[in-house]
Amino acid sequence: MQRHQDPGTDIAWASCPTNTAEDVPHAVEAAHAAFEKYKKVTPRQRAQWLLKWDSLIRENKNDIAKILTHETGKPLAEAYAEIEYAASFTWWFSGEAERIQGTVSTPAIPGRRVITHKQPIGVAVALVPWNFPIAMVLRKAAAALAAGCTMIVKPSPETPISALVLAHLAKEAGFPPGVLNVLTTDLENTPPLSEALCKHPLVKKVTFTGSTRVGKIVAGHCSQGLKKLTLELGGNCPFVVFDDANLNQTLDQLMALKWRHAGQACITANRIYVQSGIYEKFIEALKERTSKLVVGHGAAEGTTMGPLTTPRSLEKAENQVADAKKRGARVILGGNRVPGKAGYFFEPTILADMTSDMLISHEESFCPIAAIYKFETEEEAVKWANDTSMGLASYVFTKNVDRMWRMFENLEAGMIGLNTGMFFLVSFPDYD
Repeated sequence: MQRHQDPGTDIAWASCPTNTAEDVPHAVEAAHAAFEKYKKVTPRQRAQWLLKWDSLIRENKNDIAKILTHETGKPLAEAYAEIEYAASFTWWFSGEAERIQGTVSTPAIPGRRVITHKQPIGVAVALVPWNFPIAMVLRKAAAALAAGCTMIVKPSPETPISALVLAHLAKEAGFPPGVLNVLTTDLENTPPLSEALCKHPLVKKVTFTGSTRVGKIVAGHCSQGLKKLTLELGGNCPFVVFDDANLNQTLDQLMALKWRHAGQACITANRIYVQSGIYEKFIEALKERTSKLVVGHGAAEGTTMGPLTTPRSLEKAENQVADAKKRGARVILGGNRVPGKAGYFFEPTILADMTSDMLISHEESFCPIAAIYKFETEEEAVKWANDTSMGLASYVFTKNVDRMWRMFENLEAGMIGLNTGMFFLVSFPDYD
């Protein structure tokens, strides 16, 4: 059994089984046996089970939010927001279940018709991260179950309890045994267990959200069996602010984007580029707002920013701050662990005068550090914003319509937010 620490107290509060690679064959075979029956279930029945699952998640949101807060450290308000966002996937895909359609076309050869018929692929595996454990499970599982696939979820060792809760509610909603399965494990057993899942011949699809480094490993495992694979990897997202931007609008969006879950989101603003004309004004305004954040346990009343989820994240934050200071950055706010707290707390930190040779410029921060860079021209902003191997999302704030379109076309990112930092909806083309 693996014990789980509350990031806000560093006290163990729950435990769950430590599965190993030896448990994979039984789990996959059970999921495959369930698939042979589940693929014949009508789309309407699958939709009804998804709707019931959605209803049960919403009915139990108070308990789920508490679990989420004790697992991840995020404030209760953010936990409720994650549940609401996550449930949008169960709701959406309950409707999509009955809208899976094929095509009929006429080929060049006379007297023929080409018919395409979409069928569920089989057992799918979801390898999910710890920062949004409810949302990451539901966005993957809801789609798989709507399509007629069965799924095995391997949650992060830091956040397995929320996945088990979702599986319990899926069972209560009526999904047959073996349709949604959860394999919990610890950090030591995660690599071999994940490898065994990826390489099992009855697994037909793998979806992974996590770091680029691990994504390459997962892709290597899946390549041996030519598995269908979907990857959502690390983010190093630029947040570009031009002189003509509406400062209040920009700061409203940045505060919500940067400090959510203490900066532990792949789509957070990692590099903040501010044009020289408003550079110092922007820094002072951000400092004023950030100083009002209340750091504490996620379940405590009034908390607006919780702890980091893992102790190793504290070390990463300290290393990034130390590297930036050594290379000439100004510490505008914070920069240290929060004294007198037992959990994994780091101060909301603002660094200015950042340069491209600093660690934060090249690696995903995943901690509460706002790194600010000064730029002069639009060409500079585009060049620096695109100077990353992780093109997940970019953000631009300007009131110049011509520039807005140029940035939309010139930024190399899968998603671009124009005058907004919050544009993630289930109805958008998915990157999972």
